[in-house]
Amino acid sequence: MKRISVILVEDHTVVREGIRAILMLEPDLDVVGEARDGREAIKMATELRPDVILMDIAMPKLNGLEATRQLVKILPETKIIILSAHCDDAYVKSAVDAGAAGFLLKQESAHNVCKAIREVAHGGIHYSTSIAKRFIRINPQSRSRSGKMERKAEALTSREMEVLQLIAEGKTNKETASELAISIKTVEKHRGQLMQKLDIHDIAGLTRHAIMTGIIECSVQVTIH
Repeated sequence: MKRISVILVEDHTVVREGIRAILMLEPDLDVVGEARDGREAIKMATELRPDVILMDIAMPKLNGLEATRQLVKILPETKIIILSAHCDDAYVKSAVDAGAAGFLLKQESAHNVCKAIREVAHGGIHYSTSIAKRFIRINPQSRSRSGKMERKAEALTSREMEVLQLIAEGKTNKETASELAISIKTVEKHRGQLMQKLDIHDIAGLTRHAIMTGIIECSVQVTIH
């Protein structure tokens, strides 16, 4: 029996350890790595090339949605399941658009988590029961019926999404430049492009947009500069 290799991506250690303990009880599931943020997940997945990644949404440095978006391009054979405490349409829509093969609520049973991993590893999709009925409505095939804000958000580049998250987390241009290893001038350029594409012209507005689209959770502590 071929074992399914899994990477866990979750910034809360107790949650990550709990999931790992569950998966270790399954004879066909093998946890090959654990990451605490999206950027670490991309590096680890590129090296280990797992079958499945369980990906949290709200994480520091790089959120799970943007990490998923980048990993789908880098490792198309690796399937990604988003983990979230929220099932808002915006979160689920963003996950589907990013290329996730599944969306699980953190309240799911151990049995359902293992079932989801097996299903996506074999080419299927898996959504928590409470949101599965909404899948067709938020499927990328229905994008023509999506809202104006969602269409604009899809036009953002990966770098712009990274800058948007850091801005929404309250980072200054200098801090953002340091985090992404780019110049302050480049950060300012991306910031201007973000505002133009989203038609949002203040930091508070960008922060609200980031919360509404699941880039950060409303529980994240932010400071508006």
